[in-house]
Amino acid sequence: MALLTEKFDAIVLGAGGAGLMCAGVAGQRGRRVLVIDHADEAGKKILISGGGRCNFTNIHTAADRYLSSNPHFAKSALGRYTPADFLAMVERHGIAWHEKTLGQLFCDQSARQIVAMLLDECGAGGVTLRLGHAVGDVSHADGEYRVSHGDRLAAAPALVIATGGPSIPKMGASGFAYDLARRFGLKVVEPRPALVPLTLGGEDVLFRSLSGVSTEVVARHGKTAFREAALLTHRGLSGPAILQISSYWRHGEPITLDFLPDLKPGWLVEAKRAKPRASLGAALRGQLPDRLADTLAERLGLGGELGNMADRKLQEAERTLAAWPFLPNGTEGFAKAEVTIGGIATAELSSQTMEARRVPGLYAIGEAVDVTGWLGGYNFQWAWASGWAAAQAL
Repeated sequence: MALLTEKFDAIVLGAGGAGLMCAGVAGQRGRRVLVIDHADEAGKKILISGGGRCNFTNIHTAADRYLSSNPHFAKSALGRYTPADFLAMVERHGIAWHEKTLGQLFCDQSARQIVAMLLDECGAGGVTLRLGHAVGDVSHADGEYRVSHGDRLAAAPALVIATGGPSIPKMGASGFAYDLARRFGLKVVEPRPALVPLTLGGEDVLFRSLSGVSTEVVARHGKTAFREAALLTHRGLSGPAILQISSYWRHGEPITLDFLPDLKPGWLVEAKRAKPRASLGAALRGQLPDRLADTLAERLGLGGELGNMADRKLQEAERTLAAWPFLPNGTEGFAKAEVTIGGIATAELSSQTMEARRVPGLYAIGEAVDVTGWLGGYNFQWAWASGWAAAQAL
């Protein structure tokens, strides 16, 4: 028996941040919208974000804090739907929030409040939500997209790909968005893990013995630098500074860490003058966690008292400590990556509407697209902004 086809104005695949935002806004614009997701709960990635409190935006959002093959692509959507716009919605729903470091905004209580807010917005727009429904066949003919899901069939003139990227597969993440995009002839920029811990091998292995030690550093790759905490792990390097720089790092390339970003050149020579009988390890222990200080001193190979060391040797040590080289041998992969770099090529999409240039009625938003933000709420702001932009065009 043929399935009865339900008609909608738009079908959104994916009940994450971008998909729910798009559906709620479009629904409130009078569109009949269906959201389909294989997960049994909406907004799963939102729920685990920010330690369960959801770092829902960043007040310093700007296009230059996003990585993309086209660095200008994100400007339109980000400019038209800003952190202040999303914050207004948060406050309208009575959600208490606070600002942490570097412009990051979090819920005071729970990330569940953000999901509940988005679901309320969808409810206000009369959105039909189908969770726990795996998407089967997706086809396009006669200006209509047809999507089978479970024992149902839906059709609409617009289809929105909002299924994210393959980061955190244990939550059901996959490359579905890319497979679907390719089926419609859209190019995909090769996806790779981003905001992800780096692994160490070779001579750097000894740092893995310092697992659990954390210190503030400046992490650098080329001209890009981030000042935040780095965490030494049993596999390599993590912490905010490392997650940030990982988005820029490529296999075979080095990164450097400035372990003492607040100290001016000459500090070690001054330490020698002040305490000539102290060791290098002792001088470093005054600035860094003890285990890290001792390991760095050992690697620098300067034993004995500072007073017996030439100024030139101490200046060399300072320079090394300010740009300590690491050659990561990999990352911890999509399993530990917070987001994905790459995705549906921006060249295929309108930056105004997120619609595919060559496939009318097909849209892509959020993490599925080749736009990736820094750590700290930037990727959620892209989800809200790209979802809102598409909703204006549906």
